[in-house]
Amino acid sequence: MSNDERQMTNKITVFLKTGLKQKVYPGAVLLVAQGEDIVFFHNVGNRAVKPKPLPMEKETIFDLASLTKPLATTLAIMKLVDEGLLDLDKPISYPIQPFPWKEKADITTRLLLNHSAGLLDWKPFYLELITHPLEERKSILRQSIMEESLCHEPKTVSLYSDLGFMLLEWIIEITAGQDLSSFLDASFYHPLGLETLYLDHVTSDRVHEKESYAATEYCPWREEIIQGHVHDENAYALGGYSGHAGLFGTALDVFTLTTALVKIYHGTRSDLLSTETVRTFFSRQAIVPDSTYALGWDTPSQKDSSSGNYFSPTSVGHTGFTGTSVWIDLEKNITVIFLTNRIHPSRSNEKIKDFRPKLHDLVMRQFRYC
Repeated sequence: MSNDERQMTNKITVFLKTGLKQKVYPGAVLLVAQGEDIVFFHNVGNRAVKPKPLPMEKETIFDLASLTKPLATTLAIMKLVDEGLLDLDKPISYPIQPFPWKEKADITTRLLLNHSAGLLDWKPFYLELITHPLEERKSILRQSIMEESLCHEPKTVSLYSDLGFMLLEWIIEITAGQDLSSFLDASFYHPLGLETLYLDHVTSDRVHEKESYAATEYCPWREEIIQGHVHDENAYALGGYSGHAGLFGTALDVFTLTTALVKIYHGTRSDLLSTETVRTFFSRQAIVPDSTYALGWDTPSQKDSSSGNYFSPTSVGHTGFTGTSVWIDLEKNITVIFLTNRIHPSRSNEKIKDFRPKLHDLVMRQFRYC
């Protein structure tokens, strides 16, 4: 490494440590890559501070929260579309039968992926779900969502919705003939050798490896610091995952997956998906004027984007509630994966909203990508 390169990386390391001092997070892992080459990979702080301090490591497994949407649910939909098993523009009444909900008859898979279906953003379904046997909960949830009134007419408002991705999981199950976890393992995660990227199952006993995970919040109704299982209450009540949350993984496994998608996008890989499909999903849809959403992914907004100021308009990314994010500049071929445990031990810490774009700007300046 040259002196210039060392100075560039040192500035980023110092800024990550500033995040610790400002209590933006207890710990973090940052991976920056140019194409397939990792140019910065560093860990700071602790993966847990309660009940006892544990140092952050590059190999720490994170609750990726809403990165589940692009890196799991959307990925599965991509595969089904690619294989001609699912049409993005057919109403969801085609796979879901019977379909007695007339108000939702015009909703399509594309609208669900684009957060423009008119669905509510979030609801604490878990409060009711946990009173029922585990095996009945997903069916109860889906009926509840379908019976929930729309907030807006489809195609008129862009409203980020967990509910839409819960329905997408249902569509995947029907179309693929298997659960989301099994479908992803067979189609992507196992072929790519992603040993730590998986959807949580609350019935799995991970006690012996619990300390390998980044801890999240102290949960009042579970009466513990959550470490090794999903933080999201609705996902937990549903058995560990749903279409909106429940994916776990390390920074390196996330990078391996996103690298495969970027190579397909650029036409240098073709074994998992077609270039046409990936480009379609990575494209801003403009269904709702001024919306930044692509299909399952977000794109940079002109103002106050979590990607900062220097990512190209042809970039895609997503954030996760637990303090995670991925941004990929498809023009400059830059990937920034930033994983933190910012909600440990409390979700009241929102300092990352200001810190994250500043970090992205620093990375782009230091490596002269802007």
